[in-house]
Amino acid sequence: MITVIPAIDLIDGNCVRLTEGNFDTKKIYYRDPVDAAKLIEGCGLTHLHVVDLDNAKAGKVLSLESLERIASSTSLTIDYGGGVKTLEELKSVFEAGVDQVNIGSLAVHDPDLVKEWLHDYSGKIILSADAKNNKIATAGWQSESELQLQDFIQIFTEHGLEYITSTDISKDGKLGGPSFEMYEILRKEFPSLNICASGGVTRSEDIEKLQDMGINRVIVGKAIYEGVLTFGDLAKFTDDA
Repeated sequence: MITVIPAIDLIDGNCVRLTEGNFDTKKIYYRDPVDAAKLIEGCGLTHLHVVDLDNAKAGKVLSLESLERIASSTSLTIDYGGGVKTLEELKSVFEAGVDQVNIGSLAVHDPDLVKEWLHDYSGKIILSADAKNNKIATAGWQSESELQLQDFIQIFTEHGLEYITSTDISKDGKLGGPSFEMYEILRKEFPSLNICASGGVTRSEDIEKLQDMGINRVIVGKAIYEGVLTFGDLAKFTDDA
């Protein structure tokens, strides 16, 4: 069974969604992300993806308050992304109650450090392999590197990498369906990795197709907040279904 993971993106402590990572497209859905997290938990879902976009843009962890409040107010399994660059920041995020941490920009700029973390924090580090035109994007998607998606992932496969989250940025926030072709390629090239799809998921049929492809996890964001996908639609992908 594929694991459905609703997303909470934070700007100024508000729960928002962007389109293609563009901060000018910000739309606020909840003033308090804890309200969103409790709603998600109340519908029987067990996981939550939290990205602090202020931190991601700044390249460092500026605040842990929202994370701590979400973790203490729910029993959701939380994976976090946004700005983690140092061991001190990594530890602080785990201490805030996070179960897994997504690492993207740092993996581009200091891959050796991320390799160390993969060994030291087995199963708790997720490689954020987010791409536009098949090139890895960094700094909250504000910058594009020259690294090709598959080459980037390959760097870490012999260093304990277990989990990746990959977003086709061109699909994100558009409600036009995910990049099935990209995930099919990743599933074939990296058969042992736990792969999470993100970006563009609009219908329950999208989730079913990803599940049939062997994708392990899927992040759903804007489709929930816009009411295109209901929590009832997602309930059939829970263990209680």
